[in-house]
Amino acid sequence: MSRVSGLDTRVAQELEAFRRDGVYKRLNLLETPQSAWVRMEGRGKILILSSNNYLGLCDDPEVIAGGRDALERYGAGTGSVRFICGTFTIHRDLERALARFVGTEAALTYVSCWTANEGLVATVLDERDVVVSDALNHASLIDAIRLSKATRRVYKHSDLAELEAILVESAGARTRVVVTDGVFSMEGDVAKLPEIVDLARRHDAIVVVDDSHGTGVLGATGRGTAEHFGLLGEIDIVTSTLGKALGGAAGGFTAGSASLVDYLVQRSRTQLFSNALPCTVAGSALAAVTQLEARPELVARLHDNARYFRAAVRELGFSPLPGETPIVPIILGETAKAIRASEMLLDEGVFVTGFGYPVVPQGHARVRCQISAAHTREDLDFALAAFKKVGTSLGLR
Repeated sequence: MSRVSGLDTRVAQELEAFRRDGVYKRLNLLETPQSAWVRMEGRGKILILSSNNYLGLCDDPEVIAGGRDALERYGAGTGSVRFICGTFTIHRDLERALARFVGTEAALTYVSCWTANEGLVATVLDERDVVVSDALNHASLIDAIRLSKATRRVYKHSDLAELEAILVESAGARTRVVVTDGVFSMEGDVAKLPEIVDLARRHDAIVVVDDSHGTGVLGATGRGTAEHFGLLGEIDIVTSTLGKALGGAAGGFTAGSASLVDYLVQRSRTQLFSNALPCTVAGSALAAVTQLEARPELVARLHDNARYFRAAVRELGFSPLPGETPIVPIILGETAKAIRASEMLLDEGVFVTGFGYPVVPQGHARVRCQISAAHTREDLDFALAAFKKVGTSLGLR
């Protein structure tokens, strides 16, 4: 029997505090592919309202076939990092497709968008530079910025006046980079990208957009936040994920100029010291991009579903945050209410996650609904009936 260290004792005490405070996370085990409906171990058939499977491509036959074919052709993986052992052609093909899709010259894949963000900021910026970040940016951007030696500045969420003031104050820096999410995942709102781009151009700054919740979601053809605002091809650097709308497996990428991508190949530590994206993931992601380009009606259906659900839940007396994305956060107030509501909704056959402090501010606890093109109107009505029942039971309506 292994010894119990002081670390073990400490983390056990903290875990108990998590349980006591109602913030302990329990993993629900799925027995079938991610889809509108799944089979959950111990619960049976459950409607999913908490997945980033925005286009319903996780179990798409063509996406599955793309991953299977790549696995059979290339095997499990590279066995080492790309510059040492070689790069499979599937990686090149995927990167060309991603660059074309988001409107840049080139792209480079990573094992996650988290490592793409970390491999970008610390590689291209040092103490001579300034990086300016929205206060509600994703944790991966926050950690990526912390790894950099650049001067770090934060502006209040979507506060363009504060952003401009920082750009004015930092005029002497070698390079200034404005970093923002395209879609903010906990709020469901969209970055004010036209204004951000305009400020960056006027103050000679670079714009980086992490479009993980925008890729495949926003714009008429799902090309993301830039397409949504008519700015496709005008964003300096885009990072995004393959683990949400584009097949839901894993992986991420950085897209930008050919020279930037070549520099990342030479110097990005999370690229140089990590194995390449598994071939099956590269194959399924490439198939997802192909499916999205061929089926823009998926994006239209996603937007229709989101509008319907957002309006209907408001009619029930709930308070969803305003927005135009398929992320629909329903504010319930206290953390205990949000957690209890999510538990009761699961009992009614709807899987949606409750979030409270410290993930969101005190008094702004919520259940975050995420709508998919795979949902039918009947699915959404089923969820709405569950919300009505649980809301009435908890006095939330």
